[in-house]
Amino acid sequence: MTDPVSWLQIEQGWNVITSDGLIVGRVAQVEGDKQSDIFDGLAVESKQPTQICYVPGEQVAAIYPGEVTLKIQSAEIGTF
Repeated sequence: MTDPVSWLQIEQGWNVITSDGLIVGRVAQVEGDKQSDIFDGLAVESKQPTQICYVPGEQVAAIYPGEVTLKIQSAEIGTF
């Protein structure tokens, strides 16, 4: 397994995975202040149906190259 990376390295298209292992979509946009190193959250584009939902930074558990793992389960996605 690779080492975790900073939120500053997150790129569009990375997989977004819930705590129960389901890929719920891909990163559409990263929100934050790079100058102050403040991570606000992610805009996530889901697959079925295609929609964008916002995930607050507090709900991100881990960031690895190519994927962002959330603290929430798949049933909770879209409750923000």
